[in-house]
Amino acid sequence: MKNNQEPEAPSGPQAIGMPRVLRAHQPDREARAFLRLVNFSTRLRPAENYSLPRLRQGWRLTALALGKNPPVASVTEQRIDGPGGEIALRIFKPANTQALQPAFMWFFGGGFIIGDLDTADGICRSIALAADCMVIAVRYRLAPEHDLSAGRADALAALEWVAKNGAQWGIDTTRLAIGGDSAGGNLSAAVAQENLRRGGPALSLQVLVYPATELVEKFPSYAQNAFGQHLLTDQAVKWIERTLAPSLATLDLLDPWYSPRRSPDMHGLAPAVIISAGFDPIRDDGLDYAARLRAADVPVELLHYRGQFHGFLNFDSVNGASRDALQRIGEALGRAFKRQPAADRTIEVADSLPRKHSRLRASADELATSTLTSWVLTERWGIALLRLLAPRTASACRLLIRPWLLPTVMLRRKAITGLDRLAARQTWPAEKRCTVKP
Repeated sequence: MKNNQEPEAPSGPQAIGMPRVLRAHQPDREARAFLRLVNFSTRLRPAENYSLPRLRQGWRLTALALGKNPPVASVTEQRIDGPGGEIALRIFKPANTQALQPAFMWFFGGGFIIGDLDTADGICRSIALAADCMVIAVRYRLAPEHDLSAGRADALAALEWVAKNGAQWGIDTTRLAIGGDSAGGNLSAAVAQENLRRGGPALSLQVLVYPATELVEKFPSYAQNAFGQHLLTDQAVKWIERTLAPSLATLDLLDPWYSPRRSPDMHGLAPAVIISAGFDPIRDDGLDYAARLRAADVPVELLHYRGQFHGFLNFDSVNGASRDALQRIGEALGRAFKRQPAADRTIEVADSLPRKHSRLRASADELATSTLTSWVLTERWGIALLRLLAPRTASACRLLIRPWLLPTVMLRRKAITGLDRLAARQTWPAEKRCTVKP
């Protein structure tokens, strides 16, 4: 990703329906509490100082520990033939049924370098339950072992395989959708375009979560957000660029296959759900893509979390905005699979401040949120590490201590519900309040 010049953020006719507030005054309260703990640990040793295998393992453990990972009816592994060898799929079924079910394919994020089926596990489980559909996570090839074309070739091959063979797995192949976060959002957008060009299966929806739609230039949101204390920082982006460099040497990143926003014609693409975060360096990538889709008469449900950071979707055990986004993704998929008209609107979600702002109340809420976040993080990290080191012991311990922990868990849930005051408002095409589910 080269910084040749800064394209303008969406403006003029293309900016119809953009968020009224791009970035909140400060991150949402739960986001602040989480980021304080993350930044404390990274100050001790920056992530860039770890080897690539250690970084991959660290992100895997983090995603497993901090996602809620709710139970589903079944999880199965499947391997299919791909252009560069076998492709691993993980298939989540929300309920046991003999009827054919719609399916949503998910491509994980991680800068095209890290991530795997485990880092997508919690997200896929939550969406399967919220949408009442099968969810298929795809393990595509990563850089720097492979160039950037390999991962998207795998993603396209996986979609084609599901469209051709899905019925034997209980999938209704007339109701398919794809999606992904960050680098996975890039893959999803590129695959949706290529699938349409090839005359592939008609997609019901594409879900792009803070997608990287531009791999050459940087938008103004980079200068605004890359130098703060967030998960995706200038340091992290430069590490990604250095690691990717060998795998980009022979590629034309101006090609829409790599930078989907550069497609000259987006007419006919599947309706989209696009999620953006106010404190994300690549926030404007997603907003620009939303504007371009709408300009091509493609309906877009733009969900803008103006107080959140890049990567927040993975942390639904400690972040109400993540839970809200996963639920909204599930509801959008549910409508699409029922063949209801696609929503074309913008919803902005952020902390709801009390009418009478009290410094004492704000300080008390901040302390309570930080305490609860630390509590949950410590507990979930402990369980995750124990599960890694001694799986049988971890299962036995959870069975033994669960009755004793139940009152504590109920108390904590009540406290979190009392503090969780997100507000959602549809700001385009007509302003109105929206429901936020705890």
